[in-house]
Amino acid sequence: MRALIQLEGIVEEIVYCNEINGYTVCEIMSGDSLVTIVGYMPFINVGEALKVCGKWTAHPEYGEQLKVEYYEKMLPQSQEAMERYLGSGIIKGVGPATAKKIVERFAEETMDIIQFRCERLAEIKGINLEKALRIGKIFEEQKELMKVVMFLQEHGISPACSTKIYRTFGPGTIETIKSNPYVLVGDSFGIGFKAADRIAKDMGFDPLSRHRISSGIRFVLSQAATKGHSYIPDMLLREYTAQLLEVGLESIDDALVSLVFDKSVCVEAGENGKKVYLSAYCNAELNVCKKLVELDSVKFEADLADLEERIEEIQKKEGIVLADKQKEAIREALINGVLVITGGPGTGKTTIIKTIVQLLYNQGYEAVLAAPTGRAAKRITESTGFEARTIHRLLEIGYTGNEEELAFLRNEKKPIDADVVIIDEMSMVDILLMNHLLKAIAPGTRLILVGDTDQLPSVGAGNVLKDIISSGVVKTVKLSEIFRQAEESMIIVNAHRINNGEYPFLNRKDKDFFFLSRGNADSAVKTIVELCSSRLPEKYGYDPLKHIQVLTPIKKGPLGVANLNAALQKVLNPQSKAKKEKACAGFAFREGDRVMQVRNNYDLLWEKEGNVKIEGQGVFNGDTGIIQSIDNEEQVLRVKFEDEKLAEYDFSILDELEPAYAITIHKSQGSEFPAVIIPLLQGPQVLMTRNLLYTAVTRARDIVILIGSEPVLREMISNNREAKRYSDLSQKLKMCFLK
Repeated sequence: MRALIQLEGIVEEIVYCNEINGYTVCEIMSGDSLVTIVGYMPFINVGEALKVCGKWTAHPEYGEQLKVEYYEKMLPQSQEAMERYLGSGIIKGVGPATAKKIVERFAEETMDIIQFRCERLAEIKGINLEKALRIGKIFEEQKELMKVVMFLQEHGISPACSTKIYRTFGPGTIETIKSNPYVLVGDSFGIGFKAADRIAKDMGFDPLSRHRISSGIRFVLSQAATKGHSYIPDMLLREYTAQLLEVGLESIDDALVSLVFDKSVCVEAGENGKKVYLSAYCNAELNVCKKLVELDSVKFEADLADLEERIEEIQKKEGIVLADKQKEAIREALINGVLVITGGPGTGKTTIIKTIVQLLYNQGYEAVLAAPTGRAAKRITESTGFEARTIHRLLEIGYTGNEEELAFLRNEKKPIDADVVIIDEMSMVDILLMNHLLKAIAPGTRLILVGDTDQLPSVGAGNVLKDIISSGVVKTVKLSEIFRQAEESMIIVNAHRINNGEYPFLNRKDKDFFFLSRGNADSAVKTIVELCSSRLPEKYGYDPLKHIQVLTPIKKGPLGVANLNAALQKVLNPQSKAKKEKACAGFAFREGDRVMQVRNNYDLLWEKEGNVKIEGQGVFNGDTGIIQSIDNEEQVLRVKFEDEKLAEYDFSILDELEPAYAITIHKSQGSEFPAVIIPLLQGPQVLMTRNLLYTAVTRARDIVILIGSEPVLREMISNNREAKRYSDLSQKLKMCFLK
């Protein structure tokens, strides 16, 4: 058995580093020898002094290497090492030039100054007191972070994930985790229950501990919510939790009682047994039901006076002719407290919205328009001529109290200042967002909900639009007639054919709907790249970064988003010495890349240049933009979004961004693109469905190109499967209106 070798040295070069798991290959100068060391050594920087312990190995290509089993960082001793260490990017805002100034000023005292007397850094030109204190704070945080990273790495948690955990729990991170490892479970860190359970087991936690069983129950319920369920039946919850934890039902029942007592979980009686909710979803359903009943109780019969004459005036002004069903929707909007307008593409929903808003403005009413995403809001603004906002912006994100907690500032105490609230793309609105919205709508305000029930349901839990319609208690106008102008578009015609289970019309001369048959993924990818890079730009003048969107049903495989984004980036935004890069989660973000925000970030600050500079905060799931700059010294990446707002991302939150040359169809909801390319080859049956294809096709404004297999296209159209969602809003509405 080989003995462990211990070496000390200065990092001369980083040969390779996996930023996700911290696996590093680097060269250190140990004495007079240059030694290659390999192993899991996260956050290693050029110029750092290391003490490493490991065994010699012989690599067939690269020769002798020390495979590191343990390492620790030491503060650099020589002035040259200090300068290289500080200039390596380890401290945000300190690059080689600033590092040189610091070491020249403080010489061998440099590290002592930074650690214990950082205010003295302000003696250097270009460093004010605020920056000096920030450098000291970051240096101290780096030391604490390394402790957390090393502690969690023993339990298989990646450095990137450890950084997020540290930023959440701060200096007491290790103690917090030791007392309850299950605090790690959740989307915030991307750690599943099983990973946290393994850590707890390593720490000697009792398998029957209340922390473990309660966390298991919450995990099962939260997983159900990610699949769209507001609740799950009691028997299923107990079954899934027992399988997850490998414990008896009695222990689960005891923990469930405690969770109900703590108000973390709600249990309701149902016709087929008990329904178990995370409290947030139960409260949201109850409140949505209550508010809809309250808003719907108000009628506005007086506003019908001279309606026909007023509609006639608008028709003449706009040069339109409204159908009877459209007039019915307008009439119902004027008299009902709550109205739902539903229908597919080309059925006149936008014309109705525009007419309603105009009629109400003419009568002195204040109306606001909103949609779930920035793209959807932009589209309704362009098509109606009236400004629309995202629901999040309408509700105004901000801090409450002593700036301790972010929340929607529009609520019961400070409702939306409007007489009428119109929400478009309602199929995307989940139960939690609907709850926040209704809290902010004052009694006596009209609410008009517009959407297409055949689109994919919301990503979040609930089935809000369908539940409201199926309850039968809120006035609903269903549009089915396709208007003559819309009939000229094969996109509209084929969308309805697909929705009805009929095969679309393909490749008709001078039309906008095409199918390109490709027998395998490689040829499909090649065709997609050609369409985006040359064929569509040359024929139609499209900008690939602004006008063309690839929508795929799947995430993995040759036609998944990861591979398509890599292939498209290579051609549309190739590597260049003039473009800076930052690697993250297997993708090299590059200046000029098209990217998408993939989760709501209410804290992120942004600014918008113009005659008057506008500042705000909050960037939301689905917002897309272009990377303007990457600053490796400041460790920030800047993105300009489609609405011209410029946001700055710290490198630690880059997992909130994904490349967006290609996106999943689910991510495209509420958006509209001039040209849409849809690859269709074999994929999981659960994804290859009719409503997924229908949603993708209806995202296109000017042209749709399907690429792939005709049998797969036929199978998708035939597959009318829709996953069941456990949601009780419809039943609650029926019960409320019966009272």
